[in-house]
Amino acid sequence: MVLDLIALIAGIMYGYLKPGKEDKKALLKKGLLIGIIFSILFAGLAAIAGRSSLMFFAGSIIAIIIGVLFLTVLFIIGTFIGDWLEVKFKAPLKA
Repeated sequence: MVLDLIALIAGIMYGYLKPGKEDKKALLKKGLLIGIIFSILFAGLAAIAGRSSLMFFAGSIIAIIIGVLFLTVLFIIGTFIGDWLEVKFKAPLKA
């Protein structure tokens, strides 16, 4: 729950502070890639730590990918909110 909120707030800050619209598709691809890397790493560490079952290894990978993908989607929703706030509150300076 806390990690979900952190991902959403980080997305809002990223969308608000970074000028212009963010490429949501690229963010999703990057998040999925990071999820796959972390899931293989953590599942491998769990397998080394004594859980050597192939089923446990595969289940860990799938669970971590789904978790990271969910956090990535929350981050992207946050960037939508941040982009909207940027347009709403950062009025262009008129010379």
